[in-house]
Formats: sequence, structure tokens, C-alpha cells
Amino acid sequence: MADSLADLTLALRAFAAERDWEVYHSPKNLAMALTGEAGELAAEFQWLTEAESRDLAPAHLERVRQEAADVLLYLTRLADRLDFDLVEAARAKMVLNAARYPADKARGNARKYGEL
Repeated sequence: MADSLADLTLALRAFAAERDWEVYHSPKNLAMALTGEAGELAAEFQWLTEAESRDLAPAHLERVRQEAADVLLYLTRLADRLDFDLVEAARAKMVLNAARYPADKARGNARKYGEL
């Protein structure tokens, strides 16, 4: 069982190797699969009100969990195939976003950084 993103990466690498799927796991294919799974995740919320989206029935929440897991799995596999540390990339992006969205300017609004 994977307890960290590094463990999950290794487990996914082994899973793909056991099935001889590396040939299919090109960055392009993984990005396309990731996009499809993100769409399936979004579809679980389509037509819900804001309130409904915050209070999902157990069966609906399970579908969301599975679609979110698919997104994570493809994203993790993509980072592995391109040989970059996904956690480090996320941390670097958070630093960039902190500079783009200073709390004193961004608090309470959803404008893009160029509009602050």
C-alpha cells in the first residue's frame, strides 16, 4: 500500500510494468487520459447547486473519490514519465502563486493576478 507520493509513484510504475503498459504511457497519452478523468470528475458535479456539491450522498461521494483517484494516478504517472518531482513542482507553484496573489490584494475576490 502506498503511504506517500513516492510510494504511489513506485507502485504505479510496477503496475504498468507488470502489464507491459509503458509503451502506452507516453506523456501525451497520459495527459490526454488525465484530461478525460478530470472531465469525469467534473461531470459528477454537473447540474448540482453549490449546496448540493458540498453535501454528497455516500454513493455519489464514492464516485467522486474514484474519479479523483483516477486524476491523481494519471498525474502521478505523468510526472514519473517526465521525471519531475510533483510535490516539488506543487511547492514551487505555491511560491509563485503567493507572489502573484498577495493576501492583502487577493483576499475576498477571485480576480486573476493581472487584475489585482
